[in-house]
Amino acid sequence: MSDHGSFIWNELTTNDVKTAKKFYKATLGWTFDEMKMPGGTYWVAKSGEKMVGGIFDTTGTEMVSLPEHWLSYIAVDDVDKRVVKAKKAGAKIMRAPFDVPTVGRIAILKQPGGGVVGWMTPEPV
Repeated sequence: MSDHGSFIWNELTTNDVKTAKKFYKATLGWTFDEMKMPGGTYWVAKSGEKMVGGIFDTTGTEMVSLPEHWLSYIAVDDVDKRVVKAKKAGAKIMRAPFDVPTVGRIAILKQPGGGVVGWMTPEPV
């Protein structure tokens, strides 16, 4: 995997998608494509034709009380094996590896210093 160890995605987690979309459209010119997901809609942010990030709607989820924040994702060659290494190195697994069809296999972890990051083994393109 050529992207291993590189940041590959950024995602805004919010319970006010309408305001976030309005802000980024007005300030950066982003457009948004709707992506239906179990339990709601995910919004893919685009700059021109390039996908630049996403907006995850926390409304109606167990994460609704989280403050709005951006989450970055790092590409890894094998998320399951890397999570085992992360635990041994002191990380806390916030969400065990799970699959997102057509996207990849993802885990969310808190590094020993407290920073939260997503790790993803992307689906082959």
